[in-house]
Amino acid sequence: MRAVQVQEYGGPEVLRTVETEVPEPGPGQVSVDVAYTGVNFADLKARGEGYRVPSLPFVPGLEVSGRVRALGEGVSGVEVGQEAAALTAGGAYADVVVTDATTVFPLPSGVDLRTAATLPTVLPTAYALVHAVGRLQPGETVLVQGAAGGIGTVVGQLAKAAGASGVFGVVSGAAKAKYALDHGYDDVFVVPSTTDSVQFVDEVRAATGGRGVDLALDPVGGETFRASLASLAVFGRLVSFGNASSAEPWQVGQPELYPTGLSVSGFSILTLAQTAPGALRALTEKAFAAVAEGVVSLPVTAEFPLEEASEAHRLMGGRTSTGKLLLRVA
Repeated sequence: MRAVQVQEYGGPEVLRTVETEVPEPGPGQVSVDVAYTGVNFADLKARGEGYRVPSLPFVPGLEVSGRVRALGEGVSGVEVGQEAAALTAGGAYADVVVTDATTVFPLPSGVDLRTAATLPTVLPTAYALVHAVGRLQPGETVLVQGAAGGIGTVVGQLAKAAGASGVFGVVSGAAKAKYALDHGYDDVFVVPSTTDSVQFVDEVRAATGGRGVDLALDPVGGETFRASLASLAVFGRLVSFGNASSAEPWQVGQPELYPTGLSVSGFSILTLAQTAPGALRALTEKAFAAVAEGVVSLPVTAEFPLEEASEAHRLMGGRTSTGKLLLRVA
């Protein structure tokens, strides 16, 4: 079978298509014949700096749609030949991938394989940020970094559906701002570089009458994390769900939190899959239902054949992409 490997860390050019053996599922696992693979920023960090890479060579990719190929010992709840979406710990840039049965989800009625590939990481993450971790309430306001990306696209829609009175986004360019405004955002602030992140704090304060936002969602870290914290209203909440800037891990304590009763929390869907798979399944079922019911949609804005994974990485790494990028596998 074909697989796209990282044999050394570097730019998109290190992604190489190779022929390798078809993996077989072990106990509690499922193999999937892949139709589409989702491209995520975590894949770029894996390729470039070894994020969550156990060893080389490594096949990136965290989410797929396809048909169940084989079941490992003790697996129930899915059938061979069934259409499904799956969250993986890696290995999804391939014709066949093996993953834990707990992260394989039969497709809801009306959801096709192309749409399904956009769901496993983005939808549950966005749903958790708005509801399970962020606990957004009707009438509250929310600030979202990366508002035109996959997660940002879904968060804007979910926040509106939850009754948010103001949904504000931060993007890196004017085209992305227009895109975000079409997907649930009331106002979008353009910040060309993360080094200019302090710029949006004043804009957030102005847009909220000086109050700040109730909930801020940050996948960037570093200066952007600190600026998001400075954008919170009294009793505001900040959820960190990534470190795209590769800055030093954030630290926050009494001096920042005590004066206005702020709180900071974190979320990682990949870690949740390892530590609380039952919670992940419940979260994913609710998130998939939001798609099946038409509450949210995630446009696929670019699609590449598997062999052109490097081009998908160049597009995403250039900070010009919006929505969801896919690799077409079968």
